[in-house]
Amino acid sequence: DMPLINTNEVIAVIPARSGSKGVKDKNIIEINSVPLFALSIAAAKSAGIKRVLVSTDSKDYAKLAIRYGAEVPFLRPVHLSDDTSTDYDFMHHAMLWIKEHEKSVPEYWVHLRPTSPFRDPEVLIGAIKILATSNANSLRSAHKAPESPHKWFLKDSNNLFIPFKTSLSAEELNSPRQQFDSVFIPNGYVDIVKSSFVFKEEILHDKNMLVYETPQIIEIDTEFELETIHAI
Repeated sequence: DMPLINTNEVIAVIPARSGSKGVKDKNIIEINSVPLFALSIAAAKSAGIKRVLVSTDSKDYAKLAIRYGAEVPFLRPVHLSDDTSTDYDFMHHAMLWIKEHEKSVPEYWVHLRPTSPFRDPEVLIGAIKILATSNANSLRSAHKAPESPHKWFLKDSNNLFIPFKTSLSAEELNSPRQQFDSVFIPNGYVDIVKSSFVFKEEILHDKNMLVYETPQIIEIDTEFELETIHAI
């Protein structure tokens, strides 16, 4: 439930290009007989997001996405669907398409990666609410690192210690982890950007980005992670 937000101002976007090399056709691999990206569609719908758009370069993926309740009003161009394509590329393309064909563009674009299939809709609702009631330009989800990278170190050509954080000595790195600042690892739970900011600055995120702490989420980027999911 998002009573403080006009639901017409919220759209979920799920990127699902067909050219995955790590795991072939990763975005439509079935988990419990459901295509991977369909789990992200379901999470968005369960969070009360009325419009769910899938950005794909594949006609077959598009048919599947529509079957599971998403919109696929266009196919993503090939030049925006290769290994070098960025989040900005597909997001800006989708925003431009909506602007050109519908004249009015939703402000809040909720980016849901198919490779993070298991989400609590309440966490998504919370992310939308916190960005909508702040002055931030965007939001990225992250979970707290179990071990602070401030304790990490490098080595030189003689295998001798080089501090990763130059102000810390080798002895200081032995201090309890609780004495170090918390560090957050970006994850695939949810990102949200504002279309007004993206059109103006031609980027998705700047320093005025909210860090939205979430539970750690299972992400599927390799065969090992896929096998782990199937084993659960």
